[in-house]
Amino acid sequence: MDAITPKDEILHADPIDRPSMDEAMEAVRTLIAWAGDDPKREGLIDTPKRVVKAYKEWFSGYQEDPVKYLSRTFDDVQGYDDIVMLKNIDVESHCEHHMAPFLGKAFVAYMPTRAVVGISKLARVVEIFSKRLQTQETMTAQICDAITESLAPMGVAVLIDAEHQCMSTRGVHHKDVTTITTQFTGVFKTDKDLRNRFLRLTEQ
Repeated sequence: MDAITPKDEILHADPIDRPSMDEAMEAVRTLIAWAGDDPKREGLIDTPKRVVKAYKEWFSGYQEDPVKYLSRTFDDVQGYDDIVMLKNIDVESHCEHHMAPFLGKAFVAYMPTRAVVGISKLARVVEIFSKRLQTQETMTAQICDAITESLAPMGVAVLIDAEHQCMSTRGVHHKDVTTITTQFTGVFKTDKDLRNRFLRLTEQ
């Protein structure tokens, strides 16, 4: 059996031994009590169920393999040989440090070798990785790695611009501060003009 690399673990996350829904709801009741309220209070009785359902949606990315969405490609591109780029993809994620939301936009581009993938699939890859716990830096690299692994393009460029609520609603309480992360491979890394063209397109 081939060894599993850290990159493989990121792209193909194995399922873990998940607690039952009842156990998850009891954990929410514990947090409510720790916060100083009564989980049996009328307004909070159904809160554990709602929180667990919300978690199922927020972290649905663990149940999906992003590489599968990139497996169907199209060879007939009528000689197209330039950047394929998606702008302003919504990012709704949670950081692994405080489990607080970070919200923003992703910009994804690749330079195809021959085949291209349906553009909705690129947005879906961003969504899958965003519906997991991680840092923004890790997510940026994960998206880039998945596209590189699946499409073997001449290069990939990813930029994410997001506001972290662990910074805006707690701690230093700095609002309207965003974090920008980038990842470049192939021609986007070696060709400065192409990389700058991508960055200019993100600003338009």
